[in-house]
Amino acid sequence: MLLAADVGNTNVVFALFEGREIKARWRIATDPRRTGDEYAVWLLQLAEFQGFDKNDIDQVIIGSVVPRAVHNLTVLSEKYLNITPLVAGQGGVEWGFELDIEQPSSLGADRALNTLAVHAKYDGDLVIVDFGTATTFDVVDFNGTYKGGIIAPGINLSLDALVGNTAKLPRIAIEKPASDSVIGRNTEDQMLIGVFWGYVAMMEGLIARMKREIGRPAKVVATGGLALLFDEHTDLFDAVDSDLTLEGLAILAERAA
Repeated sequence: MLLAADVGNTNVVFALFEGREIKARWRIATDPRRTGDEYAVWLLQLAEFQGFDKNDIDQVIIGSVVPRAVHNLTVLSEKYLNITPLVAGQGGVEWGFELDIEQPSSLGADRALNTLAVHAKYDGDLVIVDFGTATTFDVVDFNGTYKGGIIAPGINLSLDALVGNTAKLPRIAIEKPASDSVIGRNTEDQMLIGVFWGYVAMMEGLIARMKREIGRPAKVVATGGLALLFDEHTDLFDAVDSDLTLEGLAILAERAA
């Protein structure tokens, strides 16, 4: 079995794969100070609770946008699983597609993994919208070449900034407003309209501009935690694929096996 670790700025997601099928997954808050021993105690107990034996794991791959976390996950893999992990984008684990951008080395592992997975699963030109700590928009052409994209503040970051820098605005949950009206009648409704419909308007505008620039029909594939919420209430996306980054790790591990 393959153990894949997707390290984001907010969470680390672990998944066990048989081939390209996810058999189990676990999530923990990202903390670069968390040691390999701490990861092991948490992860291996959870795996055991769900009936998995660590001896069934024969390959480990890490994809990370937090460089400090890679060392501690490497310790987990080598000390407790006796496996030297693959690290996506490093050593012999290259992406395997063209990066048609000015600074290829600056592309985050999550966005590269999304590129790899989306081209393997969908045809034609593609726009990936990934809801993470930041919301990223990435363009992948029909050949699988990464053409560039956009980095925007994540919706939670935007809400944190709004609440944290004002004296009287309350914290609200991120959800669709009860009414379709964009004229709020109280403070909470006005905030929710600004956060939710404001974000929808941003996505509509950016996706439309990207499609015009691509100049050919392009599918929009969404991934990340809030993709389902926005998909339920808009027609922005052609597909929602919550496991895109993990699937990219599985594809990369197959190539390196």
